[in-house]
Amino acid sequence: MSATTNFLAVDLGASSGRVMLGQWDGARFELHELHRFVNQPVQVLGTLHWDVLRLWDEIKAGMARYATQFDAPLAGIGVDTWGVDFALLDRAGRMLGNPVSYRDPRTDGMIERVFASVPRSRVFAQTGIQVMPINTLYQLMSMADDPWLASADSLLLMPDLFNYWLTGVKAVEYTNASTTQMLDCRERRWATELLDQLKLPTHFLPPTVAPGTILGNLLPAVLSETGLRGPVPVIAPGSHDTASAVAAIPGLDAASAYISSGTWSLVGVEIAQPILSDAALELNITNEGGVAGTIRLLKNVAGLWLVQESQRQWQREGTLYDWEALLALAEQSAPFASLIDPDAVEFLHAGDMPVRIRACCARTGQPMPESVGAIVRCCLESLALKYRWVIAALERVAGLEIATIRVVGGGSQNQMLCQFTADACGRVVVTGPVEATALGNVMIQAIATGYLPDIAAGRRAIAASITQRTFAPRVDAAWQAAFERFERLVAAQRYPQ
Repeated sequence: MSATTNFLAVDLGASSGRVMLGQWDGARFELHELHRFVNQPVQVLGTLHWDVLRLWDEIKAGMARYATQFDAPLAGIGVDTWGVDFALLDRAGRMLGNPVSYRDPRTDGMIERVFASVPRSRVFAQTGIQVMPINTLYQLMSMADDPWLASADSLLLMPDLFNYWLTGVKAVEYTNASTTQMLDCRERRWATELLDQLKLPTHFLPPTVAPGTILGNLLPAVLSETGLRGPVPVIAPGSHDTASAVAAIPGLDAASAYISSGTWSLVGVEIAQPILSDAALELNITNEGGVAGTIRLLKNVAGLWLVQESQRQWQREGTLYDWEALLALAEQSAPFASLIDPDAVEFLHAGDMPVRIRACCARTGQPMPESVGAIVRCCLESLALKYRWVIAALERVAGLEIATIRVVGGGSQNQMLCQFTADACGRVVVTGPVEATALGNVMIQAIATGYLPDIAAGRRAIAASITQRTFAPRVDAAWQAAFERFERLVAAQRYPQ
């Protein structure tokens, strides 16, 4: 028997993907990156599509690398991705076109169209999900007259599509299903009554399964293509990447908030039951499904998207800045010169982000940040202030007192943002794990296959496997003054909802 048990975590984000080897030795996890690849949507005739066939090829390439480098059989494979996006399949299991990216503007005006038929309060009472134009509900509403919608036999969210190609099994994992705004958050089933009221089809919705479900074994054709030895079980982790990331956070308790920090920042707390109060509705807070029967009470914040999209614009203009250079320039820039709400409607779609940031500052009567460093500092300070705003809202809604903020994901490596977060929020920030999503994915597979008893044991094992860093808040009256400015900005802002 091998000294370690090996799992593969396929972790697909909205800008990149990885195939990670997770090794469990009975006490600790160790991760190794086998294959990394870009995930870039493609514009075709005015529509922004995901190139899922290329992603499928990259996933198989990562699996093949395991087969060539390791002799030990795999104990499992799990796939996690971003939420809300989906593929439609016909009766033969063939895709009806490429899936469309949530950043495509096809959902413009769809929120108003939904609420013209069903009041917002009723939608929230059933689904518990925040109103965002990216949600699957509004994507489907934009397709109401599309013949593909009526003729589709199955709707699979992104991780479920890849699981289908791996196993031939059609099912939708619960944590990702909850992001659609089409799932009843209390009964944890499809909200078919809501969809019927909106005259949207429900016949194509597969059964939902819980995280930790063993879906089946790799198909013989996939084994042949990748060189893997079977049988290899395919396990649904928390297939929404944030669900797996939150599962991996050591020390997460009732006095902790988490920030899963990357392209998006998911700022939330872990609770037992959804909160559907008027305050939660008014603040547009969401109740997404978590692992082990939990609820992730959270808000989506635009995250590092603003800097990433600015970085792409500067590259288009001829200058490539890495993160080290951007943070150095930000450090040299004046603090609190201008602030933005990261979630303002003008920042949702791809494009010339520096121009949009300057225009937003001008519209709100602030100096326009001209330099690269000034724009990056504006984004990071504004993000930290938005975190404080969200955490205060979560405390009010859930009746909690948050003492510690636990930051995981790629953004936890951004020391400037972590210190800004501690300073803005006046709370201790603890970072790690960086690879929270992959670790959570692997940990849930280990539970499903009997190598760990439960999530609590898994979190203890992850704590023993990583190094965490603590950022203490620095007392600075300038942050309080900045927050008061920021609150006025948020109160006057337009949102994509």
